[in-house]
Amino acid sequence: MRIEHVAIIGAGFSGTLQAINLLRHKGPRATLIERAATPGLGLAYGAAHPSHVLNVRASNMSAFPDQPGHFAEWLAARGVADAGNAFAARVTYGAYLRELLDAAVAGSAGRLSVVRGAVTGLEQRADGVALTMADGSAIGADAAVLAVGNLPPHDPPGLDPAVLPDDLYKGDPWAGDVGDGLNDSDTVLVIGTGLTMIDVALTLEARGFGGRIVALSRRGLLPRRHERGAAWERIDERPATVASALVRRVRARAAEIGWRNAVDELRPFTQPMWANASAAERARFLRHLRPWWDVHRHRLAPQVADRLDAMVARGQLEVIAGKTLGFEAGGGAVTLHWRPRGADVAQIMPVRRVVNCTGPLGDLGRTTDPLLVALRDSGAIRPDAAHLGIDVNGAGEVIGADGCANPRLFALGPMTRGAFWEIVAVPDIRRQTWDVARRLSNAHWVGGEGL
Repeated sequence: MRIEHVAIIGAGFSGTLQAINLLRHKGPRATLIERAATPGLGLAYGAAHPSHVLNVRASNMSAFPDQPGHFAEWLAARGVADAGNAFAARVTYGAYLRELLDAAVAGSAGRLSVVRGAVTGLEQRADGVALTMADGSAIGADAAVLAVGNLPPHDPPGLDPAVLPDDLYKGDPWAGDVGDGLNDSDTVLVIGTGLTMIDVALTLEARGFGGRIVALSRRGLLPRRHERGAAWERIDERPATVASALVRRVRARAAEIGWRNAVDELRPFTQPMWANASAAERARFLRHLRPWWDVHRHRLAPQVADRLDAMVARGQLEVIAGKTLGFEAGGGAVTLHWRPRGADVAQIMPVRRVVNCTGPLGDLGRTTDPLLVALRDSGAIRPDAAHLGIDVNGAGEVIGADGCANPRLFALGPMTRGAFWEIVAVPDIRRQTWDVARRLSNAHWVGGEGL
């Protein structure tokens, strides 16, 4: 199979790095397709407020696995002191990615082109793929890469968006209008207490909202803060994947080296641990341990944690644990019916607006994205066993409804959680895009021929 042209659908972090790495591997030419106004940013950096910062230090945010200090050096060249330990603004990281993409296009001699538009269909052919665009045009390629990023979250239990006006319910927390029309006497209910909730709370505060913010989730857990830790002797063997044994092991190590180090030392092993776990072990982890893993693994920059603590201390932000039961609209407000965690009696809470921060959607059975719906319905893609996203093999090749991997269709990034689990952070995605680019480049050079 010879691959001379790759179409990359989505120009967020995953798609942008995929295109750049194809050039770095001297692989096939690429067409990078993005429906947003500015390619190279994606939701994480394109929808960021200036007050939002990365939750990883710059020393581990290089776009390239073979140049681990690249981003820190980029920051240092722009006058940032102690750049490696800095938690840079997300808009700054977006500028970094955009600069990399612009340079790649300019130096590609026509091997990389960027097309703005939405892909609505993908037809598989014997010798490649044909993409249908929303404007009716078509793009042909030898292979395609789905780099669609995070999808909007599920609606919370008990909430029907059809009966709640847009002014009362914001189903997409990244849309940028969550604070429009509010005043300081209002209460905003945020469903979810993870990193997206924190983004929304900080955005509301930064835009001058002085009202009350209530964040509700099943357990009421907040992400923990980053702290500098001392060096320690890391483990060199993969731990057992049985959930109960893993919990005991992390607790024991935490007593020795601190919980942050105990979690961090698992990083080299999490993908192979997930790959070697049984379906029952994965399901047990997702059911019981995922919330705890998320808040310990995906932490807050110290300056963000400080701002959050200040909002809680002055009473602007309240975090509660419970389950949503229903939502009623009336009189320009929403009445929440909910049951506090551990309680038997339901309560009501009047709020001015509800913002959905329950986390990205991954279940292909519930997505409304036109391209993913078309691919799912045609059998070209299928959900992974845990319904976290798109089913792929270890090489990133999409697995269709027939159970066969497709060497002409790949998926990258957060929608491949089912196969890799740890695939939402820059260090993991940069390695994934590097590996897929190398695979596609090897197919390009079949027979020792170049372009």
